[in-house]
Amino acid sequence: MHVVLCEATFDSTGSALVRFGGPRFGLIVSKAVGIAVVRHRVARRLRHICAGIAAELPTEADVVIRALPGAATASAVELDRQLRSALRKLSFDVADARTAPSDVS
Repeated sequence: MHVVLCEATFDSTGSALVRFGGPRFGLIVSKAVGIAVVRHRVARRLRHICAGIAAELPTEADVVIRALPGAATASAVELDRQLRSALRKLSFDVADARTAPSDVS
């Protein structure tokens, strides 16, 4: 997982670029994770988890998540726990994983 906190960004003319919408998440779910159905299931679960975490991150955060092959067999609860743990290791103040999130299929 990679996280970038950006300060002011400027285009080639020196004008500041404005950013809206809070933290951004990028997902990388390669063919190594599984067939298309499995990859899309993993991506849906990760998007659902990211939506729940977004309010806890700074608005200027850019988070890139690369799903490893083990994500194909991991439950939504396990993915949530691992993502929150990784963010805490990067010094973000996120709460522990929810005890029983709805499992997005």
